[in-house]
Amino acid sequence: MTNDRVSVGGVDVATGHFINGERVGSATTFEDRSPLDWNVKLAEVARGGALEAEIAVTAAVNAFPAWAALTTQERQVYLHRLAGLIDANIERIATVECLDMAMLLESLRLRVIGRGARNFRAYADLAVAYEPRRWDSNGTHNSVLRMPAGPTVVITPWNAPFMLSTWKCAPALAAGNTVVLKPAEWSPLSCSLLMDLVDEAGFPPGVFNMVQGLGEEVGAALVSDPRVRRISFTGSPETGRLIGVAAAKNLVPFTAELGGKGPFVVFADADLDLAAEKAALMYDDAGQICLAGTRLLVEASCRDAFLQKLTDAANRHVLGDSRDPKTTVSPMIHPEHLKRVEGFVERSVASGDTLVYGGHKLKNDGLWYLPTLIEPRSNDAEIVQHEVFGPVLTMQTFNTEAEAINLANSTPYGLSAMVFTSDQGKANRFGEGVRAGTIWVNCFLVRDLTAPFGGAGISGIGREGGDYALDFYSEVKTYQVKEDTTHG
Repeated sequence: MTNDRVSVGGVDVATGHFINGERVGSATTFEDRSPLDWNVKLAEVARGGALEAEIAVTAAVNAFPAWAALTTQERQVYLHRLAGLIDANIERIATVECLDMAMLLESLRLRVIGRGARNFRAYADLAVAYEPRRWDSNGTHNSVLRMPAGPTVVITPWNAPFMLSTWKCAPALAAGNTVVLKPAEWSPLSCSLLMDLVDEAGFPPGVFNMVQGLGEEVGAALVSDPRVRRISFTGSPETGRLIGVAAAKNLVPFTAELGGKGPFVVFADADLDLAAEKAALMYDDAGQICLAGTRLLVEASCRDAFLQKLTDAANRHVLGDSRDPKTTVSPMIHPEHLKRVEGFVERSVASGDTLVYGGHKLKNDGLWYLPTLIEPRSNDAEIVQHEVFGPVLTMQTFNTEAEAINLANSTPYGLSAMVFTSDQGKANRFGEGVRAGTIWVNCFLVRDLTAPFGGAGISGIGREGGDYALDFYSEVKTYQVKEDTTHG
C-alpha cells in the first residue's frame, strides 16, 4: 500500500495505482507536468508494469463473479452513488484536469466533468431498462439475454481523460463486468480522483481498478492477459493495431476509436456566418479533439466570403491560461506533441502548400500554437490525409455535390463529418453519401448518449453509446423453450 499524495491546485491527489480497493505504489515513477507551465512538475506518478498489470487483472478476475451476480438494479445503486459524488466534486476534478491537460476550465466546470456523472447514470438506467427481444418460432419461445462478459481493460487518451474514462467504464460496469482502467500517462490525475470517489461510493474491492504507466509497459501487459474478456481503447491507429493483434491472440472482442480527419463542408446556400463560427470552434482546446472537422471543403462560389468570415472569427481567439475565462485556445498537451504539429505544418509549407494564416507557435517558451489555415496544393498532401490533432485546418474548394462527397470520402478516416446548407435535400444526400460514424448538419458536437458512436475506416472498430455499448460489454445469448403441447 501507499499513501503518496500531492496537492494540485489546492486539491489533494493520490499518485499511486488503485487496485483491489487500495492505493498501490510502484518501484519507479514518471513525471507529470502541466501544459500551462512546463516548468511546473505536478507529481511523480507510480509507473506500473507487468507486475501491477497482473495484480490488477487478478483483482478484477476475483471480483467478477460476485459483481456479475448482482441484478442490474443492485449495480445501478453503486453507479448512481458514484454519479452523485462526481457532481459534488466537479470543481475539484475540473481544477486538476485543467492543470494536468490544459482544457479550458470553464468548459470543464460547465460541461465536461458533469458529463462523467451523466455517463454513469445513463448506462446504469439503460441496463435496468433492457427488455429482451422475445418471439415464437419453430415451436419454441425465444429470448435474447445479456450476460456479463468478464474482466475488462479500458485504455483512455490524454484529451478529456475524465469524461472519456467514464464514457467507457460506465457501460462496462453497468453490464456486470469488472474493470481495469489505464489512463494516458500525459494526464492521469483526474482519473486518480475518480478512484477516490469509487472508494467513497463503496464499490466492492476489485470491481473498478486503475493502473498508471506507459502504454508499451503496463498497457501492453494488460491487453495481452488471456483472462481479460473485453478491451476498449481510444488513441492512435498505430497503437490500435498493436492492441488489436494482442486481442486477436486471445480472441478477445475489441473496440477502438482511433481519431479522425473530419470533412467540414460548406455549401454556398449555407448561413456563412454560422459556418465560419463553427469552423473557428475547431481551434478550441488547441484542436486536440478527435471529432473536429479539420478539412474545410467550401463551394468555390462562396470561398472568398467564407474565408473572410473565418479569418475574422479566428482572429477573435485568445491564446492564454486555460484558467482565464477570456482564453479560448489552450496550449498543446506536451512538448513532443507541439513538435509533431510543428513538423506537419513545416513539411506542408516546404512542399508548396499555401499558408493562409498562423503557422507557428507563440513567441514564448510555452506550448501555445497559433490557429492555422492551409490551402493544400493537392488532395494527396500529407496535411490533408493525416490527422494533425492540433489547431491546424486545411481548406479546399468544390463545384458540385458529387465532388464534395468524393472529397469528404477521400481519406482513410471516417469518424465524423459536418455539412452546412439551407437545403435539406442536399443535406440528406450528403448524409447518405458520406462515410462517417457521426454526421452533423448545421451544428457540431451535439451528443446523445443513446446514439452509436464510432468510426469507419481507420477511425475505429465497433460502436460505443447506449445499448450498442452494453451489447459490446455483454455476451448475448439466445434462450429457447419448447412450447408446452401437453396442456398439463
